[in-house]
Amino acid sequence: MDAIRNMLSPLGMSTGAIQDTLKLVVIGGTVETARRASVSAWNGFVDSFFLTAHFSQDDYPYDWLMHWLSKQPSWGRSREFEITTRSVNRNGLTQSTTGDLDEEEEEDDGLVHGRRKRKVAFMPSLDTTHTIYYRGHWLRITRTKRYPDYSHGCALKISVVARNNDVLKKLVLEAKKEYEKDAEHRVHIFMADTTYGCWRWNGARQKRPMSSIVLQPGVKDMLLADCKDFLCSEEWYAERGIPFRRGYLLHGVPGSGKTSLIHSLAGELGLDIYVVSLSSKGMSDNTLTTLMGNVPSRCILLLEDLDAAFTRSVSRDEKSTGAPTAATSKEATATAETNDGSTLSLSGLLNSLDGVAAAEGRLLFATTNHIERLDPALSRPGRMDVWVNFTHATKWQAEGIFKCFFPFKPSTGSTPSSATNTPKDASQQNLPLPKRKAHAHAIPLLSEEEISDLAKRFADAIPEDELSVAALQGYLLKNKTRPRECVEEVAEWIIQERETREKLKKEKAEREAKEKKEAEEAAKKEKEEKEAKEKEEKEAKEKLERKERAKAKKLRETTSKTAQTTTASEKEDKEEATSESTSSSSSSESETSNGADADTEESVTSEEETEKTKEEGASKKEKWVAVKSTSTTSATATATATPAPDAAPATEETAS
Repeated sequence: MDAIRNMLSPLGMSTGAIQDTLKLVVIGGTVETARRASVSAWNGFVDSFFLTAHFSQDDYPYDWLMHWLSKQPSWGRSREFEITTRSVNRNGLTQSTTGDLDEEEEEDDGLVHGRRKRKVAFMPSLDTTHTIYYRGHWLRITRTKRYPDYSHGCALKISVVARNNDVLKKLVLEAKKEYEKDAEHRVHIFMADTTYGCWRWNGARQKRPMSSIVLQPGVKDMLLADCKDFLCSEEWYAERGIPFRRGYLLHGVPGSGKTSLIHSLAGELGLDIYVVSLSSKGMSDNTLTTLMGNVPSRCILLLEDLDAAFTRSVSRDEKSTGAPTAATSKEATATAETNDGSTLSLSGLLNSLDGVAAAEGRLLFATTNHIERLDPALSRPGRMDVWVNFTHATKWQAEGIFKCFFPFKPSTGSTPSSATNTPKDASQQNLPLPKRKAHAHAIPLLSEEEISDLAKRFADAIPEDELSVAALQGYLLKNKTRPRECVEEVAEWIIQERETREKLKKEKAEREAKEKKEAEEAAKKEKEEKEAKEKEEKEAKEKLERKERAKAKKLRETTSKTAQTTTASEKEDKEEATSESTSSSSSSESETSNGADADTEESVTSEEETEKTKEEGASKKEKWVAVKSTSTTSATATATATPAPDAAPATEETAS
């Protein structure tokens, strides 16, 4: 210490300050070490005793837990909450908590301006930890949202101090049982999302009892028994190597109850419905295959209006076959302009239904109004195993529908009943009791004998296989509180229906005739425009040919004139060459004293000059070399032959 003091003394630091600094360093290090040790110990404790479970909104357990939490008193007494007017969750189940605000002074759950009164509800806030006591454990529950800008993407985190996860397993199973108990009377509908290639929840519908579906005798029982037998035969299919799939084709007239039967079967079997629209925007082979591969093993897969699957108009014609057809060039151009990305083909549809990647364990239901228009490969056994034909309403169906609409008085010594809830019908045993109060305009209760008599009279008035079931239902809905008047006025209603159908048929025929006439006029106009265009093109072509002929003629005339000018020039050159040769001959005759040798040299010189002159003329007229060459040859021959007479006199003179 003395050595340290001696070393630091020159720096001007006192011993007291150094000691205080060292003390602070030791204390700070000790505190930080203790903090880190405590944090490490706490983390080890949490890892050893705290269990945390995460639930995503994209899966069913999230809905189970949220439904269970909504029934917990401490969940409704949260000290940090959101105020909302929601009444049901995304699956159609009511989530009322103990903190919800009710208007106790008004017991009537009536309508306000056509809509029900909104209820104020309290929901615990997001990103806040809430504590709930469950089975001797304190649960720490936190709700979070992964995508704040979107309505979905919520998550739930539950933490509990326990040595094992048994308490969380019991919690999830209990929440699942309560959820399924409350959702027992609902059918969930899922729609195909072609953008992301997944299924989106579309809503929950109240189950429809099988007794409300009036079909030909034995049809409902056959379908229900076949579906139940299929769902219990998975091992039987596997042992024989048969794909565990079943297809049902419901075909017939519109409004005959095909979709209603599917809804009722889904409620009876406890299955969800997955709906695929083949004509939706962005539907392609890959998208459909992905959707079919993601279908749950136990569900109903619905393809509605299969004959109009590839038709995007509001009406279907006789050419609708349930398969894409080859478009003409004009249609292809129009389609390219309004292309919505739908490239589904018949081959892709067939492979998605029973290909290698197709899901198993599902019940496929397809509906169509025109089975004769479907491709045989689409409706063959293996894809559509059971065919059910739906026709117009028969007298037997009319009587059954009438009894479904109007209840009757219970007979003496029996419990209240009606035609719609027969005790023998097993589909009505689990239906929830009606919660609404009786309306002021309640249906009058008639005796069973009177209802049966009215139903028989109503059925006798209905023509066989002429009116659809939907039409009968619409008429009975308009007279739901007037059973006697309904029967008395049915004959007049049938006449009105026939007149309406005739009127619609006439209007349709007129519209089709008008469209046909417009199409013919358009085709005629197009033909005329095409002929006029061809005529214009032909005239333009002829005019161009005439111009070319005139130009060629003018060129020939110019060439001929040039040739004539060249010929005259050559003639003048020839005459000049001849005159020069003559003058050379005269000079050679006058010069006899020079002798034969001198005359020969002059003749040669004269020939060279003549050839030189002709070559200059040929260079000026290159175009006519052949003609000038002929002239030059003639002139040369003449010049060569001219000195011969001169040589004879010279020889004679020499001899003399």
